[in-house]
Amino acid sequence: MPRAVSTSKELGALRQDLLDAAMRVLREQGALHLTLRRVADAAGTSTMGIYTCFGGRAGLLEAIYEYGFRLLHEAMTTSMDGHPDPLARIMAVAYGYRRFARADPALYALMFERPLPDFDPSPEQRHDALRLCFDPLTLAASAAAQEGLIRSTDPQRAAYLVWTTIHGLVSIELTCSLRTPLPGWFLNSEKDGERILTAGVQALLSGLT
Repeated sequence: MPRAVSTSKELGALRQDLLDAAMRVLREQGALHLTLRRVADAAGTSTMGIYTCFGGRAGLLEAIYEYGFRLLHEAMTTSMDGHPDPLARIMAVAYGYRRFARADPALYALMFERPLPDFDPSPEQRHDALRLCFDPLTLAASAAAQEGLIRSTDPQRAAYLVWTTIHGLVSIELTCSLRTPLPGWFLNSEKDGERILTAGVQALLSGLT
Protein backbone atom coordinates (compact mmCIF):
# COMPACT_ATOMS: atom_id res chain seq x y z
CA MET A 1 0.00 0.00 0.00
CA PRO A 2 1.27 3.52 -0.71
CA ARG A 3 2.24 5.48 2.36
CA ALA A 4 0.45 8.79 2.65
CA VAL A 5 2.83 11.73 3.05
CA SER A 6 1.59 15.23 3.63
CA THR A 7 4.53 17.00 5.28
CA SER A 8 8.20 17.41 4.49
CA LYS A 9 9.01 15.47 7.66
CA GLU A 10 6.92 12.51 6.50
CA LEU A 11 8.51 12.70 3.06
CA GLY A 12 11.97 12.70 4.61
CA ALA A 13 11.07 9.68 6.75
CA LEU A 14 9.77 7.80 3.70
CA ARG A 15 12.92 8.66 1.77
CA GLN A 16 15.11 7.31 4.57
CA ASP A 17 13.01 4.14 4.89
CA LEU A 18 13.34 3.51 1.16
CA LEU A 19 17.08 4.12 1.24
CA ASP A 20 17.44 1.74 4.20
CA ALA A 21 15.37 -0.85 2.36
CA ALA A 22 17.48 -0.46 -0.78
CA MET A 23 20.62 -0.99 1.28
CA ARG A 24 19.18 -4.21 2.72
CA VAL A 25 18.34 -5.50 -0.74
CA LEU A 26 21.81 -4.60 -2.01
CA ARG A 27 23.62 -6.25 0.88
CA GLU A 28 21.46 -9.36 1.10
CA GLN A 29 20.65 -10.01 -2.56
CA GLY A 30 23.12 -8.01 -4.64
CA ALA A 31 22.96 -5.05 -7.00
CA LEU A 32 21.11 -6.94 -9.73
CA HIS A 33 18.09 -7.21 -7.43
CA LEU A 34 17.78 -3.46 -6.87
CA THR A 35 14.43 -3.26 -8.63
CA LEU A 36 11.69 -0.81 -7.71
CA ARG A 37 9.38 -3.63 -6.67
CA ARG A 38 11.90 -5.36 -4.40
CA VAL A 39 12.90 -2.13 -2.70
CA ALA A 40 9.29 -1.01 -2.25
CA ASP A 41 8.34 -4.40 -0.81
CA ALA A 42 11.31 -4.29 1.57
CA ALA A 43 10.18 -0.85 2.75
CA GLY A 44 6.55 -1.92 3.07
CA THR A 45 5.28 0.63 0.61
CA SER A 46 4.52 1.03 -3.10
CA THR A 47 6.80 1.82 -6.01
CA MET A 48 5.10 5.21 -6.23
CA GLY A 49 6.99 6.19 -3.09
CA ILE A 50 10.28 5.72 -4.93
CA TYR A 51 9.11 7.98 -7.73
CA THR A 52 7.95 10.55 -5.19
CA CYS A 53 11.22 10.55 -3.24
CA PHE A 54 13.83 9.83 -5.92
CA GLY A 55 12.16 10.36 -9.27
CA GLY A 56 12.65 6.69 -10.19
CA ARG A 57 15.22 3.92 -10.11
CA ALA A 58 18.08 6.07 -11.42
CA GLY A 59 17.56 8.59 -8.64
CA LEU A 60 17.47 5.82 -6.05
CA LEU A 61 20.75 4.36 -7.31
CA GLU A 62 22.32 7.81 -7.23
CA ALA A 63 21.21 8.20 -3.62
CA ILE A 64 22.77 4.84 -2.72
CA TYR A 65 25.98 5.86 -4.50
CA GLU A 66 26.20 9.15 -2.61
CA TYR A 67 25.31 7.46 0.68
CA GLY A 68 28.10 4.95 0.18
CA PHE A 69 30.70 7.65 -0.22
CA ARG A 70 29.47 9.42 2.90
CA LEU A 71 29.92 6.16 4.81
CA LEU A 72 33.38 5.70 3.33
CA HIS A 73 34.34 9.26 4.25
CA GLU A 74 33.19 8.62 7.81
CA ALA A 75 35.19 5.40 8.01
CA MET A 76 38.33 7.12 6.76
CA THR A 77 38.11 10.26 8.88
CA THR A 78 37.15 8.36 12.04
CA SER A 79 40.24 6.22 11.59
CA MET A 80 42.39 9.35 11.47
CA ASP A 81 41.23 10.59 14.87
CA GLY A 82 43.99 10.59 17.46
CA HIS A 83 46.86 10.45 14.94
CA PRO A 84 48.76 13.76 14.99
CA ASP A 85 51.49 12.45 12.68
CA PRO A 86 50.52 12.91 8.99
CA LEU A 87 52.02 9.61 7.85
CA ALA A 88 50.18 7.78 10.63
CA ARG A 89 46.98 9.47 9.46
CA ILE A 90 47.59 8.21 5.94
CA MET A 91 48.01 4.66 7.20
CA ALA A 92 44.89 5.04 9.35
CA VAL A 93 42.96 6.13 6.27
CA ALA A 94 44.17 3.02 4.45
CA TYR A 95 42.95 0.77 7.26
CA GLY A 96 39.60 2.57 7.45
CA TYR A 97 39.19 2.24 3.67
CA ARG A 98 39.88 -1.47 3.85
CA ARG A 99 37.55 -2.07 6.79
CA PHE A 100 34.73 -0.32 4.94
CA ALA A 101 35.27 -2.37 1.78
CA ARG A 102 35.45 -5.69 3.59
CA ALA A 103 32.39 -4.91 5.70
CA ASP A 104 30.25 -3.76 2.77
CA PRO A 105 31.54 -5.37 -0.46
CA ALA A 106 28.27 -5.04 -2.39
CA LEU A 107 28.09 -1.30 -1.70
CA TYR A 108 31.79 -0.91 -2.48
CA ALA A 109 31.24 -2.63 -5.83
CA LEU A 110 28.32 -0.33 -6.66
CA MET A 111 30.50 2.69 -5.87
CA PHE A 112 33.57 1.72 -7.87
CA GLU A 113 32.63 -0.98 -10.37
CA ARG A 114 29.82 -1.48 -12.90
CA PRO A 115 27.61 -4.23 -11.45
CA LEU A 116 24.65 -2.47 -13.13
CA PRO A 117 25.55 -1.60 -16.74
CA ASP A 118 22.68 0.89 -16.96
CA PHE A 119 23.86 2.89 -13.93
CA ASP A 120 26.53 5.47 -14.68
CA PRO A 121 26.79 8.41 -12.26
CA SER A 122 27.38 11.75 -13.92
CA PRO A 123 30.88 13.30 -13.93
CA GLU A 124 29.64 15.84 -11.37
CA GLN A 125 28.40 13.11 -9.05
CA ARG A 126 31.61 11.14 -9.40
CA HIS A 127 33.68 14.24 -8.74
CA ASP A 128 31.75 15.10 -5.58
CA ALA A 129 31.80 11.50 -4.36
CA LEU A 130 35.49 10.90 -4.96
CA ARG A 131 36.34 14.14 -3.21
CA LEU A 132 34.90 12.68 -0.03
CA CYS A 133 37.57 9.97 0.03
CA PHE A 134 40.33 11.93 -1.70
CA ASP A 135 40.33 15.13 0.37
CA PRO A 136 41.35 13.48 3.69
CA LEU A 137 44.42 12.04 1.96
CA THR A 138 45.22 15.39 0.33
CA LEU A 139 45.13 17.13 3.71
CA ALA A 140 47.39 14.48 5.25
CA ALA A 141 49.80 14.60 2.30
CA SER A 142 49.91 18.40 2.49
CA ALA A 143 50.73 18.22 6.20
CA ALA A 144 53.40 15.58 5.54
CA ALA A 145 55.00 17.77 2.87
CA GLN A 146 54.97 20.83 5.12
CA GLU A 147 56.68 18.88 7.91
CA GLY A 148 59.28 17.48 5.52
CA LEU A 149 58.08 13.90 5.92
CA ILE A 150 57.62 13.52 2.17
CA ARG A 151 59.10 15.40 -0.76
CA SER A 152 56.30 16.68 -2.91
CA THR A 153 55.58 19.97 -4.59
CA ASP A 154 52.12 18.69 -5.43
CA PRO A 155 50.38 17.11 -2.40
CA GLN A 156 47.34 16.29 -4.54
CA ARG A 157 49.49 14.15 -6.81
CA ALA A 158 51.02 12.42 -3.78
CA ALA A 159 47.54 11.83 -2.36
CA TYR A 160 46.39 10.39 -5.69
CA LEU A 161 49.28 7.94 -5.73
CA VAL A 162 48.45 6.88 -2.18
CA TRP A 163 44.75 6.53 -2.96
CA THR A 164 45.31 4.42 -6.06
CA THR A 165 47.64 2.16 -4.09
CA ILE A 166 45.07 1.72 -1.32
CA HIS A 167 42.19 1.23 -3.75
CA GLY A 168 44.06 -1.21 -5.94
CA LEU A 169 45.25 -3.40 -3.09
CA VAL A 170 41.87 -3.40 -1.34
CA SER A 171 39.95 -4.14 -4.55
CA ILE A 172 42.22 -7.05 -5.42
CA GLU A 173 41.84 -8.42 -1.91
CA LEU A 174 38.06 -8.28 -2.23
CA THR A 175 38.22 -10.09 -5.56
CA CYS A 176 40.33 -12.83 -4.00
CA SER A 177 38.13 -13.07 -0.89
CA LEU A 178 35.13 -14.03 -3.04
CA ARG A 179 36.92 -17.15 -4.22
CA THR A 180 38.49 -20.19 -2.63
CA PRO A 181 41.80 -19.13 -1.04
CA LEU A 182 44.99 -20.05 -2.89
CA PRO A 183 47.38 -21.69 -0.40
CA GLY A 184 50.63 -19.79 -0.19
CA TRP A 185 49.30 -16.83 -2.20
CA PHE A 186 49.88 -13.28 -0.95
CA LEU A 187 46.25 -12.91 0.16
CA ASN A 188 45.72 -16.25 1.83
CA SER A 189 43.97 -14.76 4.89
CA GLU A 190 42.49 -11.55 6.25
CA LYS A 191 45.70 -10.84 8.17
CA ASP A 192 47.70 -11.28 4.99
CA GLY A 193 45.51 -8.66 3.33
CA GLU A 194 46.28 -6.14 6.05
CA ARG A 195 49.98 -6.93 5.91
CA ILE A 196 50.08 -6.44 2.13
CA LEU A 197 48.20 -3.16 2.42
CA THR A 198 50.61 -1.93 5.09
CA ALA A 199 53.64 -2.93 3.06
CA GLY A 200 52.28 -1.37 -0.14
CA VAL A 201 51.37 2.00 1.34
CA GLN A 202 54.57 2.18 3.37
CA ALA A 203 56.63 1.38 0.28
CA LEU A 204 54.95 4.21 -1.62
CA LEU A 205 55.43 6.65 1.27
CA SER A 206 59.06 5.59 1.49
CA GLY A 207 59.47 6.42 -2.18
CA LEU A 208 58.13 9.90 -1.52
CA THR A 209 60.60 10.64 1.27
